[in-house]
Amino acid sequence: MKKLPSKADIRADLDAQINAYLDGGGQVNHVQRGLSGRIDTSKPLSANSIGFEKPKDTRTSLGNVVSEIEARRSPAKEPASIKKRVRKKIIYDDFGEPLRWVWEE
Repeated sequence: MKKLPSKADIRADLDAQINAYLDGGGQVNHVQRGLSGRIDTSKPLSANSIGFEKPKDTRTSLGNVVSEIEARRSPAKEPASIKKRVRKKIIYDDFGEPLRWVWEE
């Protein structure tokens, strides 16, 4: 099984790559805080400037398609007969003592 590198290994590898770049004459440019990477900052961002050049597509209504599909479905079976719910009920006497059980619909 392949062993995954730990975070410390990754960090040490990145530090080694950065030091090799700097020792080889590489240089890091510092950019002031708040500056943008945009070339033309005189105009505000718009949908066209960030890759949405195409106009919005019109949507197709699918109401008639859905109604046709629903019409083709087999109708839901209705229950042959609805059974009445039968439950057991306790009968109490005048003093709150249980007397007997009866079945009621």
